Amino acid sequence: MGGDYGPTVVVPAALRALQDNPNLHCILVGDSEILKALLQTQKNSVMDRITLHHASQKVEMDELPSQALRNKKDSSMRVAINLVKEGKAHACVSAGNTGALMATARYVLKTIPGVDRPAICTALPTIKGHSYVLDLGANIDCTAEHLFQFAVMGSVLVSAVDNRARATVGLLNIGEEEMKGNEQVKEAARLLAGSDLHYVGFVEGNDIYEGTVDVVVCDGFVGNVALKASEGVASMIKHFMHLEFKRNIFTKFAALVAMPVLNALRKRVDTRRYNGASLVGLNGIVIKSHGGADAFAFSVAIKQAAIEVQKDVPQRISEQVQAFLGEGRCA
Repeated sequence: MGGDYGPTVVVPAALRALQDNPNLHCILVGDSEILKALLQTQKNSVMDRITLHHASQKVEMDELPSQALRNKKDSSMRVAINLVKEGKAHACVSAGNTGALMATARYVLKTIPGVDRPAICTALPTIKGHSYVLDLGANIDCTAEHLFQFAVMGSVLVSAVDNRARATVGLLNIGEEEMKGNEQVKEAARLLAGSDLHYVGFVEGNDIYEGTVDVVVCDGFVGNVALKASEGVASMIKHFMHLEFKRNIFTKFAALVAMPVLNALRKRVDTRRYNGASLVGLNGIVIKSHGGADAFAFSVAIKQAAIEVQKDVPQRISEQVQAFLGEGRCA
């Protein structure tokens, strides 16, 4: 029921994902009367793979996580995560309040043994394809050990989802030189350099989109600022291009001629194709969709959840963390 558009996006997104994946079953959690009304407008062969589960409450987008956790025990968000905890669902996908989703998921599902804090991880488009960045806002203040744990979890996620035998890991910093960065980053670099992870060293902000490494590790403050700054730059470029192409009759004609190239560019950098951030480190799979996602973008988040279920990502993270714990790391 959360996000900017609620079930008016979630329902068609679920139908789209079901059409693309014959092995998928969706449980729609929320106000059953609203969901029934929306489904009645759909005539689709996948309807037999949809189940409705009523929830009487909704977490508002501006609601404090503590209030949602304490007062919204029958919210669509809480009920959906409970279904994962009870084994009635393999994963939860939500476009709702990020803070409430993380707090509720951590409270209900708990973290994997050896993981102090779950992190938000998502793929971003790059020159070479895409890279994964974590943390993107769940943890503002991090120790070197936390950053090391993020690197382990991100490496496992990429190896599982993208079938990469050994993902490359970089630590986001203000320079590539060893003497740069704060003490947490420097200590995290020492931990990573002494580990079995494929750590390549410090990377800078521009490396994220150049695809220098498979996994970019940072604390949630830095990661969220980098993400939002990137979104702002993309929006500004789109705005300026729109203004320039509409300037006069000649630029309008140029826009018409350039349309095939512009459409190809739009498709390549379409952020909807990368919707769905993983809350890694939990004893269960929870995917956070962008609050303003449309049906296509939300269906991508559902597909991301299905892939993580198939690859058993939490179990693989747990095994890797336990291996590092045995070596005296991740602690």
